[in-house]
Amino acid sequence: MKNLSDIIQYEELDNLELLARQIVEGFIIGLHRSPFHGFSVEFAEHRQYNKGESTKYIDWKLFARSGKMFVKQFEEETNLRAHLVLDTSSSMLFPSKEKRNSKLGYSVMCAAALVHLLRQQRDAVGLCTFSEKIDLLTPSKLSAVHAQRMYAELENLFQERDLELHRETRISEVLHQLAEGIHKRSLVIVFTDLMSNENPSEIFESLQHLRYNMHEVLLFVVRDRKLEEDFEFTNRPTKFIDLESGQSIKLNPGEIREHYSRKQQEILEELRIECGQFSIDLVEADIQKDFREVLLPFLMKRSKLF
Repeated sequence: MKNLSDIIQYEELDNLELLARQIVEGFIIGLHRSPFHGFSVEFAEHRQYNKGESTKYIDWKLFARSGKMFVKQFEEETNLRAHLVLDTSSSMLFPSKEKRNSKLGYSVMCAAALVHLLRQQRDAVGLCTFSEKIDLLTPSKLSAVHAQRMYAELENLFQERDLELHRETRISEVLHQLAEGIHKRSLVIVFTDLMSNENPSEIFESLQHLRYNMHEVLLFVVRDRKLEEDFEFTNRPTKFIDLESGQSIKLNPGEIREHYSRKQQEILEELRIECGQFSIDLVEADIQKDFREVLLPFLMKRSKLF
C-alpha cells in the first residue's frame, strides 16, 4: 500500500476519482478474504437454483465447472447515510507548503477514497468542510452527479492558490450545528487534528451531542506523529509559528521534548477514554503511514452497523 506522496509523486491531482479508486482497489486486493460483501465481490453468496426461477442470475461459470446450477444471491441495498466532515483550518496545512503533502492533503485523499467505497456499497454520502464555521455542507446523496460534485470540491482544496492563513478551528460549534441539522440517523466521519483553542470539554460535549441524536461517529485525529506528538525537531534554537493565530515562539526542541510528548499522550489518552465511554470510534491517523488506518476502521465500523 502506497502513501499519498508515493501515489502523486509523478501525477497531478487532475483526476481525484481515479486516484481514489486506485487506493481502494489496492487496499481491497491486500485483504486476504474480505468479510465485507460488495467491496471485493459483486454478490454475497450462492444458493441452489430452483426450477421455474428466472435464469438471469445463474452463475454460468460455476455451472461449467460443477455441472450444477447456482444463483448469485446479492446483498440487499442498505440505507446508510454518511457525512464526511473535514477540518480545513490553517493548522491542517502542516507540515508542508505543498497542500497535497499536508494533513489536509491526507484527509482529502482519505475522504475521496471513502466516497468511492460508500458509493460501491450504494450508500448515500455528503461532504462538509469547516474551519471557524461551516464552509461547505452538501446533503447525503447517492447519485453520480452528486459524487462528481464532491470530487470537484475536494480537488479545489489542492488548487495552487493557498488557503488563507489564520483560519482558526471551531470544532465544537460545527459539530453542534451538524448534530441539529442532520435529521436522519447517519454515520458522521470527522477528520481533524484537534488543534484548537477550545476547551477539550467543549469538543467532547459536541461529540456527545451527535451520539445523543443517535448518530454514529468515527473520529480520525490526523497528525504527523513524528513532529506533532514526538516533537522530533532538530536540537537547535527554532522559531515555531502558530498557523492559526500567527503567534510565534523561539525555543530549543530538545529542552521541552519529553514534557511536550508526555502532555500530548495525556491529552490523547483522555480523548480515548471519553470516546470509549460514548461509543465513539477514534483512530489516530499518522500522515506518514498508508491509508489502511482509515479504510480498515471504516469497514469495521460499517460492518457493525449492518
